[in-house]
Amino acid sequence: MRTDRPLVYVAGPGGFDAAGRRWHRHVCEQLASAGFGVSDPWAASADAFEAAGRLPPGDARHEALIEANRSAGRTNATLIRSAAAVLALLDGVDVDSGTAAEIGYAAALGIRVVGYRTDWRTTGDNEAAPVNLQVASFIEASGGRLLLGGPDVDDDALLEVAIAALRAG
Repeated sequence: MRTDRPLVYVAGPGGFDAAGRRWHRHVCEQLASAGFGVSDPWAASADAFEAAGRLPPGDARHEALIEANRSAGRTNATLIRSAAAVLALLDGVDVDSGTAAEIGYAAALGIRVVGYRTDWRTTGDNEAAPVNLQVASFIEASGGRLLLGGPDVDDDALLEVAIAALRAG
């Protein structure tokens, strides 16, 4: 994606369900409204998965899904490498494994990661770790921030703080 605006890769498990897709699209729209270019891994790989999903169960579908998986992995790595920053949604009982991998990859490349968690349950390795300690460590090592919501924090307000953290980068 070519843009003069800072490009933000949006990591998170949002594409797996309807509510997640709505929130993911909302995040992408808010980033675009804030002046960022948006790198959306879900949109980048949708066609291959939709085509594979239309095939009847069997070998052809299985092979098409294998290729869609490989293609999505390559595409996501390329999108991360071209990003100025990563915005990662960390909600859930545990941070999504794909999101954790994207955070680690970006941090290893020296790309700043802002992680935000609207889910206020502590799910880390001990009471001082709100998320998996390695995920938090990669976010901090990237020069990014880990932002945490709470029972009285509006999800959109936390997203605004995350966008401000991306700007401050």
